[in-house]
Amino acid sequence: MSARTSSRPLAARRLWAVGLTAAVAVTAGCSAPGGESSTPAADASEGAAAGETAGAPTCGTEPVTMSGYFETGFPLPKALADEFTEQHPNVTWDIREDQFAVITQNAPRVLADNPPDLMRLPQMSELAQDGLLLNLDGYAEALGWDQWPASQLQQMRVGDDGARGEGSLYANGLNFSMTGVFYNKQLAEQVGMTEPPQTLADLDALLQSAKDAGITPIAQFNGGATGGLAFPLQNLMAAYGDAGEINDWIFNKDGASIETEANLQGAAHLQEWIDKGFFASDVNSLDYATMMSRFIGGQSLLMFNGDWESGNLDKQMPGNAGFFLMPPAEAGGKQATMSAPLTYGIAAEAEHADCAAFFLDWVATDETARTIAVEVGGSHPMGPADAFMPAVEEGTVTAETLAAGGKIGEDNGAMDFIANATGSIYAKSWTPNLQKMVGGQQTPEGLLQAVQADYESELG
Repeated sequence: MSARTSSRPLAARRLWAVGLTAAVAVTAGCSAPGGESSTPAADASEGAAAGETAGAPTCGTEPVTMSGYFETGFPLPKALADEFTEQHPNVTWDIREDQFAVITQNAPRVLADNPPDLMRLPQMSELAQDGLLLNLDGYAEALGWDQWPASQLQQMRVGDDGARGEGSLYANGLNFSMTGVFYNKQLAEQVGMTEPPQTLADLDALLQSAKDAGITPIAQFNGGATGGLAFPLQNLMAAYGDAGEINDWIFNKDGASIETEANLQGAAHLQEWIDKGFFASDVNSLDYATMMSRFIGGQSLLMFNGDWESGNLDKQMPGNAGFFLMPPAEAGGKQATMSAPLTYGIAAEAEHADCAAFFLDWVATDETARTIAVEVGGSHPMGPADAFMPAVEEGTVTAETLAAGGKIGEDNGAMDFIANATGSIYAKSWTPNLQKMVGGQQTPEGLLQAVQADYESELG
């Protein structure tokens, strides 16, 4: 029997994915690449690496063209797709790329009208509730994802009430990314930085030293539909408060609010940075690519960004880029930052759902794929706790970001991104209100009030 998902009725694929009856699993059973016909998935769901569990989904051996909808500007997904084809020559890719803001706006329509096999996902609660994403519980059982550390998949679970953090699995990740603060080592030496700041007061002093030396303290994009001031804002909010409370709001927990005293302190601190000129004067027209160009070109001391740029920075400015986590408000406090999977889902109407699930498992379990995740993505791979990890050269910014990820795990400080609370909160509320704050047309209190009102309106 062909392992191409398209050879089976859509209803059978859906039932297999949510792990219902053995009878349905029998119709979904497919042979591993180059192997013999498998036993039913329901009889072999103990979990193992891709291609090792009888009955687990595969891409088979017949020609398959996978459709992908990826985020532009990030090389990791394409690098993984190319390597996958190298190892599985029967699989080729038809990839469409868009900026994240465009994907956010287009996601419901694309998933409904032209469903891709694999798609970079924005906020996913509404997509899951609307039946646009495939429930992956059956794949998780058959492929052993339910044996991974539970925290890896928590943010991609959606309950019946639409709240995230628990319930069925609707996505997986290409890696586990995190954000923090990159710095230019040469400029840091010029302004007297001998170690990363240990408190917010230390960070404030460092920014003022750069400003006094004629160096732009922070390169940060805030132009377009999805601005980057949300990065330092969330880090500042978590420095004053509890990362768990921020996650509750992002996950749409009952009664959660962004209007807390700690979040107001964080927003007010960001306003101080704006007023003191710690961002470039054209921050509201600065796009992501220009931010990267300026930082790599030595035109700013710091940049709030994610470890997905670590490999790029190691190539573009070898030995001259460093990384540290946002310091706490008080010495010795816990550190927190945005840390989330690079989320990809399978459309409910995907033609090659089994192959897409097999690919996601391969990304997390194949040694070459995990090496690409580190060297290209600069991030920790998903997968089993004891899975292979490639050696990383000491002194690289990639080594620093991976080490920082361990610190966040110790402090239990991982947060999802505040942009992911609802489908449009990033483009329609956070970004325009932060742009207004830069322009003197919004206050810290007004920012949080406006976002909370939009949040409640969208959730109904």
